[in-house]
Amino acid sequence: MITKERALWIYNKMNEIRDFEETAYRLFTENKLRGSVHLYTGEEAIASTICSQLDDEDYITSTHRGHGHCIAKGAELDKALAELMGKATGYCKGRGGSMHIADLTKGNLGANAIVGGGIPIAVGAALAIKKQEKKHVAVTFFGDGASNEGIFHESLNLAAIWSLPVIFVCENNGFGISVPAWQSTSVQNISDRAKAYGIPGYTAFGNDVNEIDKLFAAAKKRALEGKGPTLLEFKTFRWRGHWTGDPEPYRTREEVADWRENKDPLKLYKDYLLTNKVASADELKKIEDDAADRMAKATDFALNSPEPDPAHVMDDVFYEG
Repeated sequence: MITKERALWIYNKMNEIRDFEETAYRLFTENKLRGSVHLYTGEEAIASTICSQLDDEDYITSTHRGHGHCIAKGAELDKALAELMGKATGYCKGRGGSMHIADLTKGNLGANAIVGGGIPIAVGAALAIKKQEKKHVAVTFFGDGASNEGIFHESLNLAAIWSLPVIFVCENNGFGISVPAWQSTSVQNISDRAKAYGIPGYTAFGNDVNEIDKLFAAAKKRALEGKGPTLLEFKTFRWRGHWTGDPEPYRTREEVADWRENKDPLKLYKDYLLTNKVASADELKKIEDDAADRMAKATDFALNSPEPDPAHVMDDVFYEG
């Protein structure tokens, strides 16, 4: 059951992520953010809902499309955008960029440019949780393409053998770069692969907050009871191309328009909150306006932040001199 407080938290995070991603896209088109970025626009419900059930002692690992996960896990918008822009005030002092934001104080073990690279890291974190007898979980987000990597299968197998408190979350947006999932994946639902490892697997619509919340709550409960991992698959859709310069020849404009107009997770959840009288239109408008205001301030911060000083290029780098 989602309380009003948590429902509004989720809606706020969804708006923060949407504003952040659209700002990043605009700055890229204005040549103020150099280097391509992978945007989470259209998938906001998954990270926001799942992270609403986590605290700073729970771990997540992310992907190359990781801004949404980072923000939902508590990242500050100004430091995150500064990192995307390579500024010294960013989370990684401008050295990590779009695909490597991390914040250990929030349990965010980092985004990862390697497809499937975050999956075994989450398994390791879950092993640490179990060894230390803590009541927390590790969550790994990954895409449909990563489910065809060997490390995905190795990680599920090991997590199942050791009954680790890890939850595998596949954000299936239908394409591995430009290849449709149906052309690259042998099963209709990626969650079907859980059967091979003797663990539960479930598939649901990834733009439905309540469905996501229900499935994740059950998976978390199972993990905390020492019963081991769960594989969750949420089918969703990225509004923009694989990267900011992607011409998207592999899908139709009509398909994109349908998801934008009829399956927008923010609109779906807003309609739900209003229809069920969870919140008033004024309350939701204030959340939207406040998120936009924070994003505007974060943009000013990032644009006016200093570039890294070349004199410190070797700081924080391990080397043998």
